[in-house]
Order: sequence, then C-alpha cells, then structure tokens
Amino acid sequence: MTDKEAKYMEVLPQAASLLEGETDEVARMANLAALLHGAFGFWWTGFYRVMGDELVLGPFQGPVACMHIPYGRGVCGTAWQRGETVVVPDVEEFPGHIACSSESRSEIVVPVRRGGRVCAVLDIDSRELATFDDTDRHYLEIIVYNIFK
Repeated sequence: MTDKEAKYMEVLPQAASLLEGETDEVARMANLAALLHGAFGFWWTGFYRVMGDELVLGPFQGPVACMHIPYGRGVCGTAWQRGETVVVPDVEEFPGHIACSSESRSEIVVPVRRGGRVCAVLDIDSRELATFDDTDRHYLEIIVYNIFK
C-alpha cells in the first residue's frame, strides 16, 4: 500500500463519521472540503453546485476562486457534462481550462450525484504537476459516491 492509499484509508472513516447524521448538503460539503484540504495539503479543495445551466461556487478551502462556470467549460464544466471524473496532470494542456489561479498546475474533478443526476462537483487543485492519479480518482469517488447518495 502506498503512502497516498494509507492516507485515504485514514480519511474514509473520518469522513463517514464527520458527516454521519448531517442532512444539510452545504454543511456536508464544507466539512468534507476542510477534511480533505487539511489531510492532504491541497492548494484548493471545494465544491461547485449545479444551479441551472452553470456551476456556482460552494464551500471550499484555499484562495479565492471563480464563482460561476458554464456547463461544459473548463475542467469542472467538462466533468459535469461527461458525468465522470476528470484528472488533469497539467492544466496548461487542458483545452479550455479556466485559470481561476495561475498557481494551479494539476487538477481532479469528481461529479457528485443525487438521484442519478450530477448536482455538484468536487474540485481539487494542486500547485504541482501530475499530483493526481487513479488512486485519487478511486478514493475520491468512494468518498463522494458513498457520502453524497
């Protein structure tokens, strides 16, 4: 088991325990963003919520961020459109990347579903290239899919 996998294995039960019994989705998103951000030291960790035909900034940890992202635009809008996790090793090479911060170098975006539809996305940025991989995809999907049912 890698160090990254071990850290996710520690975070999984913490996330489940932290959110147990809480029904407010914004509160759940806020604490989950804080947990992931603190545990891994990511540059930016947060949620964008689907509001009509755009994503609107939700709870997050990190520097100020874009407040509105159109459907299908940037990494977040693309993950929403595709309905699947998008891992970007170098944001400079992602067509249509929206640069909310010039310090973000790599990114992962995981769709959050409610009732089979994407209702939000979990967006995590790193200041380093190629931070995210299939390990991140696997565990972040478990967190998002099991906690936001």
